[in-house]
Amino acid sequence: FPSYMCLGIGQMITTLVVLYAAKMSKTVQFQDFDRSIFLKIFPLPLLYIGNHITGLASTKKLSLPMFTVLRKFTILMTMILEVYILRKTFPKRLVYSVCAIVLGAMVAVSSDLAFDVEGYTFILLNDAFTAASGVYTKKKLGTEGLGKYGVLYYNALIIVIPTLLASAFTGDLHEAVTFEDWVKATFIFCFLMSCFMGFVLMYSIVLCSYYNSALTTTVVGAMKNVAVAYIGIFVGGDYLFSWTNFLGLSIW
Repeated sequence: FPSYMCLGIGQMITTLVVLYAAKMSKTVQFQDFDRSIFLKIFPLPLLYIGNHITGLASTKKLSLPMFTVLRKFTILMTMILEVYILRKTFPKRLVYSVCAIVLGAMVAVSSDLAFDVEGYTFILLNDAFTAASGVYTKKKLGTEGLGKYGVLYYNALIIVIPTLLASAFTGDLHEAVTFEDWVKATFIFCFLMSCFMGFVLMYSIVLCSYYNSALTTTVVGAMKNVAVAYIGIFVGGDYLFSWTNFLGLSIW
């Protein structure tokens, strides 16, 4: 599928439909829309769209193992932002552990045989957006009237139309509409599942941040990537093996 922006739009629309239906059925509760929403939620929508688009773009450009190993830098970025924005302190043993994880990523990067400048740019931007989004999500979850459902819903509501316009302006939307596999039931099923699972992933991240720190959420996400990295070595066909790179992948 050529359009990562349209996939992101699909995931945003899924988020809006699911949460709106849940709100109408009184399954969940969050504040009705008014002008105060923009001030309460800013800058999360900008970080959300940046995280969404750079994440999907980097997934398209990089092999799964290198995608997951470069995501390790998010942990260091999150820890730094928590210190400056949330005024948190961390014990030295935790700092040393994070440095060891980043060292493993640098070892893997130093011997990446399939180096792609555009892919690396997207994934490092994605790391920064993810870290900032995680820290600000934790900060905004305590805002009166929003809560975890309001954060998800109004993030998607505010940015879905600008993203759609950007997609149309760049030609991304045209590529998606003219994609030849829309007539195949298997593709439609996979596309819809990807949209729904994007919502599930975002909800899981917000829920984890609600009960834990932003750094805990980031580390849990990195642990999930261990399985993805090893599976990606054998599945996908775009990973170029070297022992140094494999060693870097294995340092957690």
